This record gives sequence, C-alpha cells and structure tokens, in this order.
Amino acid sequence: QSYIPESFGRRSRAIETKKTLQEMKTKFLLFEDKASKGCQIQLNLPDTLQECGFNSSLPLVMIIHGWTVDGKLENWIWQMVAALKSQPAQPVNVGLADWIPLAHQHYTIAVRNTRLVGQEVAALLQWLEESVSLSPSNVHLIGYSLGAHVSGFAGSYMGRKHKIGRITGLDAAGPLFEGASPSDRLSPDDANFVDAIHTFTREHMGLSVGIKQPIAHYDFYPNGGSFQPGCHFLELYKHIAEHGLQAITQTIKCAHERSVHLFMDSLLHTSMQSTAYLCSDMDSFLQGRCLSCKKGRCNTLGYHVRQQPHGKSKKLFLLTRAQSPFKVYHYQFKIQFVNQTEKPIEPTFTMSLLGTKEEMQRIPITLGEGITSNKTYSFLITLDLDIGELVMIKFKWENSAVWANVWNTVQTIIPWGAEPCCHTGLLLKTIRVKAGETQQRMTFCSENKDDPQLYPTQEKIFVKCEVNTKKSKRKIR
Repeated sequence: QSYIPESFGRRSRAIETKKTLQEMKTKFLLFEDKASKGCQIQLNLPDTLQECGFNSSLPLVMIIHGWTVDGKLENWIWQMVAALKSQPAQPVNVGLADWIPLAHQHYTIAVRNTRLVGQEVAALLQWLEESVSLSPSNVHLIGYSLGAHVSGFAGSYMGRKHKIGRITGLDAAGPLFEGASPSDRLSPDDANFVDAIHTFTREHMGLSVGIKQPIAHYDFYPNGGSFQPGCHFLELYKHIAEHGLQAITQTIKCAHERSVHLFMDSLLHTSMQSTAYLCSDMDSFLQGRCLSCKKGRCNTLGYHVRQQPHGKSKKLFLLTRAQSPFKVYHYQFKIQFVNQTEKPIEPTFTMSLLGTKEEMQRIPITLGEGITSNKTYSFLITLDLDIGELVMIKFKWENSAVWANVWNTVQTIIPWGAEPCCHTGLLLKTIRVKAGETQQRMTFCSENKDDPQLYPTQEKIFVKCEVNTKKSKRKIR
C-alpha cells in the first residue's frame, strides 16, 4: 500500500520557480508491480504519487534509458522493472525516467539533452525529499548508455549536501564522453557510490560505443569489456537474414545491451552472483594472476555489489558465459614443465577436473608458446559448473596423428641404446591451483611418483600432494 506522510503538501520554492513555469520534458513513471506498464507521477502534483502507489518509506530505484533510433522504449526496460519488483526481501519503488522525445534525435543533440534530463531528474528527487522526506541517499539511479551520463548530471545537480545514494552506469556511452572531464560525464563524485559495467568498448567506425575509461568507484570489465561472448560479428550474416538493414545495429546492440542483462542476471539468479577481480589489464587476468580477494580486490557484479567508495577507480575483470545465468568459476593453474628434448615443443594439452560435486572432461589448454626448457606457465580456466572442491586432475598430452606416428616410429626404429626415451618428452612436476570464488589454494602431485615423464597421447593422474604442506600454502602470484 502507498504510504504518504502528513508533511506531503510542502513544496520547494526553488523548484517551483524553476519548474512550474516550464513543462517538464521528461515523463516519470512508477510501477506498482512487475506486470505494470507504468503510472505517471508529476512534479508538484502530490495526488499523482498517491494514485501511483508511491511508498515513501521504501527506497527508489529509477531506470534511465539511453539514445533511441526508433523512438520506442526498449524491451529490456520492462524486464528490468520485473526483475527489480521480484525482490520480496528488498521491496523498492521502481521508476522510469522516460525522455524519449529528447533521446530520439540526432546523437549529438541527444547528448546535449542529457544535461537537461539530468536537471529534471534532480528536480523530481528534490521535490520527493522536501515533500515526502525521501532521502536522496535512498535513491539508486540505473542509467544505460546515454542514460548513465544523465544519472551523473542528476547527481551533480543534487549537490554534496543532498547526494544520491547510488548510481549504476550500464555501458555508459563513449562518443563525445570518452576523455571528457569528470564534470562532463558520469564520475565517482556524482553519488555516494558509483559502479559501472563496460561491455562494448570496441571501436566501431572510429568510435567506441561504450566508454573505455574508468568512471566509477568500481568499474567492471566482463570479458575484457571490448566485446561479449555470443555477440561476435560472425553473427552478422544471421542478423542480416533476420533484421535486414538493421543487422549491424542488432550486432552492436547485443554487446552494448549485455551490460543490462548482466545486471538483471544478478537480480534473477541471487544464488549465482558473479565475482570480478581487481587487475591491471585483461592479459594479466587471462594468466590467472589476479584472483585475489584480499583488501577489497574482488567484488560482486550487479545489484548486490559491495558498496565501498574509495578515492581511486578500481578496474575489475571477469569472464562470463554467453547466456544467462552468466556466472562462471575462475581458476588459476600454475604448471612447471621441464623439456628434456633439445628442440622446442609446442604441444596441446587437455585437463579433466574431478570435484566433490561434478566432473569436467577434456578442457583444452593452449600455452601460446613452445616449451623450451624449465619453465612455469600460469593460465586461467573457467568452468560453467560448480564442481565443488577439486580432488583430482587428469592431464593429457593431446597431439596430432602425425606427431604420434613420428613418436611411435622414433621409439621402435631408432636405436637409442640401453635406455630408450630416458631423456625425452616432458617432465611435469606439480600443478598448483587457486580457486577464485573460494580463494582456496591446492597443490597436486603425480599419482605415480616413480614416473614423472609425460609423452604424446599419454594421460597422467594428479592428486593432492600428501607431504610438503608449506609448498601447498605458498602464494600463487
């Protein structure tokens, strides 16, 4: 039920002079339930809040859309409303800032309009604060694309004394904002806590659709942020058949809008929250070197993010699946090889992982370079399933038939002497593992300690090392 306090009738003179003389260009809708298509609330008309079921004792989450090509509200908006409304443990007022007439313009004009819309959002929030005592700290703005910068402008118009609680930027627009000063785009100063998800920073026709630079307290870069699995340009031909000339738009939209779906996923799959990790860049992340959660180095992507504002923007990385639920489980593997041949070897390996819950078979491992001598390799592996605690690794040297035939010929024909193959192949000492989601570290040793050699087409079983507990506790950097 709606709850409107007795002090409701009070109005701000400052807002009256600013806004009652001109008609608001932004339409504000409130959603009573997840099936609702919205009820319009109007500045300085208290009855509209009552009619639309506004509850001033609950927080307000307001969605702000971006630039539009066709002048229509996109489907994801209704999905987001439903996802926010389906949180019985955390009931909220859900609103939408509909600025379609100002967004359905040439892009540069729509960009110019973002400040006006931000001002109108701020005017509404100030009115709610003064008329129904809704503290701005209980407001969460979720802005997509240009809407992310609208949210930022709204926050800056509110000022420091009436700071908005949280702003989430979903793939904030890049063109005309990349490299801009903090006052001209979304920035950490605009709310008590700002988080951003970057999903399509790859350049298209000289411009990146989403902004690359950090703009928040926590900036999340799923899959590196440049593109998303399932949204490759290889899909373009399929999209041409389905959408005709809209194909390129659809292909770009897939990665750009992925930010929205990752955020909704955190609402719809509360038991499968995605963890992201502080890292300098994607290359380091893919080596598995960034799976630490110490001192706030990891955080939860989406609605349930841990809100810890700090001075400098933190860049966090993670991998995801191509569809919902997007969560994967991150592991770092460190393997030390000794090449006992004189020539570099460029093998392909597979690993099968046996956990207490599930088994994942034949995961391909590519080292990216030849094994020349004694070297330790570090790489990231992700699993779609929670396999539980890892208890066994099956490591196999996969090779082409040609390699195998050569190997067999060498073994049978060439007279190696009394001890054939004693200085050939690879020596595989230990496999060290760190699980990102549980922060557990493990060291695995060959089940057959008398034969550490690994040959083409051979599979070796590794189990947790029984001795050397100090070694298993050693940090994986």
